[in-house]
Amino acid sequence: MPSEDTLGEDRRLAFVEEMGLLWEAEALSPMQGRVLAYLMLSNEPYCSSAELAEALRASKGSISTATRVLADAGLIRRVPVPGQRGHFFRTEDDVWGAFLAGERLHLRRQRAYAEAVIAELGESDVRPRRRLVNMRDYMRWLEEQHHRTMREWQEYKRKRDEGGEGTES
Repeated sequence: MPSEDTLGEDRRLAFVEEMGLLWEAEALSPMQGRVLAYLMLSNEPYCSSAELAEALRASKGSISTATRVLADAGLIRRVPVPGQRGHFFRTEDDVWGAFLAGERLHLRRQRAYAEAVIAELGESDVRPRRRLVNMRDYMRWLEEQHHRTMREWQEYKRKRDEGGEGTES
């Protein structure tokens, strides 16, 4: 990260560690939280796996696992860098909106799973059917909520960017 950043490297890394603790408190991977925070706090357009490993004092394997999970969740993206070898990652400016969009894919997969199992259940599978129907319908309901939430989030950002609500930094 550039040395001209006003935050300073020590404070930036303290925030990175704090995000790891926040994720750990939610039974999530602290390394994933640290990687995400590092990328969110970077002024660079992307960071390499090697840079992440060095800055976070982590193994290449733990960085690889964390970046794969975060990319699958839609929180970060792997980006090609012409003429460079290795893996490079970045976050979207609206990482949480991107996450919400990625989460919808997870919901569709869960709903499809429930539908496939329901199709194979027999008449005597009353309790499993009830559970899987609830799962399917919950995922469908959540998908609808996600669409509404995404529209509301986009509207909120539009108003914020026009100087309306949520402009305090």
